[in-house]
Amino acid sequence: MNTFSIAIHGGAGTLVKGMMTPELEAKYRSDLKAALDQGYAILNEGGTAVDAVEVAVKILENSPLFNAGKGSVFTASESHEMDASIMDGKTLNAGAVSLISGIKNPVSLARDVMEKSEHVFLAGEGAMQFAKELNYTLESDAYFFDKFRHQQWLEIKDTDSFQLDHSTKKDSKFGTVGAVACDQNGNIAAATSTGGMTNKKWGRVGDSPMIGAGNYANNNTCAISCTGSGEFFIRGVVAYDVACLMEHKGMSLKAASEEVINKRILDIGGDGGLIAVDTKGNIEMPFNTEGMYRASKTSKGEEEISIYS
Repeated sequence: MNTFSIAIHGGAGTLVKGMMTPELEAKYRSDLKAALDQGYAILNEGGTAVDAVEVAVKILENSPLFNAGKGSVFTASESHEMDASIMDGKTLNAGAVSLISGIKNPVSLARDVMEKSEHVFLAGEGAMQFAKELNYTLESDAYFFDKFRHQQWLEIKDTDSFQLDHSTKKDSKFGTVGAVACDQNGNIAAATSTGGMTNKKWGRVGDSPMIGAGNYANNNTCAISCTGSGEFFIRGVVAYDVACLMEHKGMSLKAASEEVINKRILDIGGDGGLIAVDTKGNIEMPFNTEGMYRASKTSKGEEEISIYS
């Protein structure tokens, strides 16, 4: 049987140990472990990588600690605009949604785009119309209201500032969530979800829903989910860049992901991290920031839940 494995992340950025209380750290670890264990259980029971990454991301979307789903940041208009994507490495089928609101689990809507439409990427009003046709329940604004998130927004509202969730306040909650997995059949998948940037304007979209930039899976190479400075991850086509180095330069998963995160993205001024898995179940989780909420588990009995480097 193939080694099966799963890795998840809850964002990368400025994480200073002194600013994290033991109680808060315990909450982060608990939510990461819940997502990891539920995703792994699906793989352990012979389920698909696609099922595993969707379930893991949904758990993180349901936690107010992460900037996705329930914990999404506020836009300039005091609303929420969420993005998500999912990709199946076996078929190269993919689904993505952007600028959606009221959807409890954007990753599930992205999967429905992949499986129930002829398209890959739906955005804004059209994506919402698609959700309504599938009888999605729309949550009230109250569901997405988080006091900490609102305070983040109040500090910079009515200015031209916007902030990556992790870039200014040292004790801030973090960004994007994601998962990658390799199942018992050696198939891989990736999923990513985010609430974007605090105080973002003009329908800004980051790398998370963009196939090849923030999310990618291909059985020939690897599955990747990214987190970090989205504009730079888009310019660097980061997720596909890792796969490309493996395919065309023959690099290992470790070498390719390290090259992209610790050299190529830095060279163009970006920062962040990614989680990666290949069809042998190998996992890499490189980042060039002070920390990245991350966890992984393999059928070899290896398990890790970490925050700092």
